[in-house]
Amino acid sequence: MTPENLPTALSFSLEHARDLLMGKTLVAISGAGISTDSGIPDYRGAGRVVRHPLTFDAFMGSKENQARYWARSFVGWSRIVEAKPNAGHFAMAQAENAGRLAKVITQNVDGLHQKAGSKSVLELHGKLSQVLCTGCGDILSREELDARISQLNPTLVRSTEVEFTPDGDAEVDVGKNFRVPVCGICSGHYKPDVVFFGEQVPASRVEAAENAISNAQGLIVAGTSLTVNSGLRLVKLAKKRQIPIVIINQGETKGDNLADVKLSASTSEILGALLND
Repeated sequence: MTPENLPTALSFSLEHARDLLMGKTLVAISGAGISTDSGIPDYRGAGRVVRHPLTFDAFMGSKENQARYWARSFVGWSRIVEAKPNAGHFAMAQAENAGRLAKVITQNVDGLHQKAGSKSVLELHGKLSQVLCTGCGDILSREELDARISQLNPTLVRSTEVEFTPDGDAEVDVGKNFRVPVCGICSGHYKPDVVFFGEQVPASRVEAAENAISNAQGLIVAGTSLTVNSGLRLVKLAKKRQIPIVIINQGETKGDNLADVKLSASTSEILGALLND
């Protein structure tokens, strides 16, 4: 959708946002909503059933939950791998290349910003493309772990005809005979290199994100309801610094009262018009 085809109120708000951000070095915070047009669902979008993702304590404290996670994730991961960046991702990559966007702080774990060409990406909640041993810290690629899962569970079949979540958790039944790979070094269990619900974001990432906001002249929030405090805290920091804040999200966010402009629109439709001439 081009700016001239936007509804009048949205077009006015877009022009106001462009004026506020003009000539400024920007930082963006992105969430699951930027990836929905790539076929990856969000957790809280309009019309979606409320999800209760596996928590850190539940995963760490139960071998059954670990088996359930890896069996379901084995199926859902293929959808993440096959997903392609959309216009919103490409708009951010283009803005970075033009020197307008200094950093993308993403709450997503799908790697689509990098696929689109963004280089300065801080993955606040980690990445699905690698796993780590909770015992010794050994790191494996997701492809290597999947090969081991396949070897241990030769009858396990991937299907694309299932519902799944932004973290690749597919809605499939898990048999009691599913076998979970263990670390070849210490026999510990593996965990995806992502921050589970109830788990703390590593302090080094928090510091890097806060530094990015502290050096920014403007903030764009794209495709997140800011329900997770790790993102909302950064918006509050930007507000404290009195830099302009533009939020793009279909639906309300917890940061709407902090925004200078709120654009209720698809990120894939609006980011190009906002960021690039």
